[in-house]
Amino acid sequence: MGFVFKVFVVLNLLPFLSCEFQAGNSCKLNDVCRMTDYLDDCLCDTKTIDSFNNDKLFPVLHQLLQTDYFRFYKVNLNKPCPFWAEKNRCGMRNCAVKPCKPNEVPEWIRENPQHSDEANDGLHKCEDDEKLGDVDSSISEKTRQAILEWKRYDDKEDYFCMLDDEDLPDSQYVDLLLNPERFTGYKGAKAWKIWNSIYEENCFKPYTVKRPLSPMTAYARENDGKEFYRWLEGLCVEKRAFYRLISGLHTSINVHLCARYLLADNWFEKKWGHNLSEFQQRFDEDLTKGEGPKRLRNLYFIYLIELRALSKVLPFFEQPSVQLYTGQLEQDKQIKKMLLELLRLAKSFPLHFDEGALFTGDKDEAAQLKEDFKRKFRNITRIMDCVDCLKCRLWGKLQTQGLGTALKILFSEHQIEALPKPDSSKTNFQLTRHEIISLFNAFGRISTSIRELENFRSILRNISLNKAITFSTEGIE
Repeated sequence: MGFVFKVFVVLNLLPFLSCEFQAGNSCKLNDVCRMTDYLDDCLCDTKTIDSFNNDKLFPVLHQLLQTDYFRFYKVNLNKPCPFWAEKNRCGMRNCAVKPCKPNEVPEWIRENPQHSDEANDGLHKCEDDEKLGDVDSSISEKTRQAILEWKRYDDKEDYFCMLDDEDLPDSQYVDLLLNPERFTGYKGAKAWKIWNSIYEENCFKPYTVKRPLSPMTAYARENDGKEFYRWLEGLCVEKRAFYRLISGLHTSINVHLCARYLLADNWFEKKWGHNLSEFQQRFDEDLTKGEGPKRLRNLYFIYLIELRALSKVLPFFEQPSVQLYTGQLEQDKQIKKMLLELLRLAKSFPLHFDEGALFTGDKDEAAQLKEDFKRKFRNITRIMDCVDCLKCRLWGKLQTQGLGTALKILFSEHQIEALPKPDSSKTNFQLTRHEIISLFNAFGRISTSIRELENFRSILRNISLNKAITFSTEGIE
């Protein structure tokens, strides 16, 4: 009863935990920036986020992600781990991923357009190709291709993650609806090796501060979690934000696993559902030595980041040239309409995160910090190829690439302009289909996590109510 009550209290206090962002506290080489647990200048609270997400945004997003355009994701699950030798793959059947057969993927999607705005006439020519031909038809094909390669290189400067899966011969389409993210049994030392590699080497953490293998080890239980997090207090706001993003992503994944846990497995059926005990192990304040509430706050932090990216990318998708092709004209129109409804809803959120507060100050220092930010995040996307469980690898790759796409939207050197005038050229900012799929599905996972917290609240309320009823009737004869 004690653990149930403590988690109940933590979850119900969440609406009062401020998630504001402190502007102007930029990272400088010779200045120690401080960021409190309360992020200034956003003035948002989790109660506002819960209401907005669960009542307004989630139903629209959930419907959008059921469509053909967003359910098929091309991924390479056979890339070798670039950091250490893989001895074997996870042999548990719940770790398996069922790829699509060619006839199960709509033809237009299977033809794999690299840009969302390719013409709907079957001629998969990039608009830049046509423009180059119009400007000077006398240039050689070799020079023309070189110019296109230069542009692709410039575009990659905006990337926060590795996006090479679509071009690799081993890549296959996966139906995300038939391969849902849930508990597979993949845990223990192998799983924590992945997360420790991320936290230890890629979160701007000093090497003198060691993170225990697992928060459930004897070391973690015997030591105050506040000691581990004390190093965060000395980080600048950008580096602190980086850690909170990764922690928020980790929290979201753990919420999914707790909400879709394998409760029973027999010859007749498998039963998936909410595992409250597992949830307590990961988020109870006492069991995690104070770490659980911090993890939950970081989940709301990553939600605000990705929500802001959706609101900012609206002008790009409002362009008539940007279409989401599945080969079914009426369906394509409906998907585009649904997508714009979602993005306009995201834009209507009253308390958006202010990305302008990051990477300010000295120009050279800010540029270097942004490059360090990109390098470390790209490294994390590569670590996903070291995950032994293929289903975990699939969703890990998709969610890190989705977050990387959100960061590209927020911090791209190519500004996302308003709708171009009829006589003007379109914005230089571009998104590939692969980025679009990962962006919305990754936010779908974060949005689902926020909604699942409400489900866990309901479970805890019912348990507390039943305990109270039992207690009140114990003395009645």
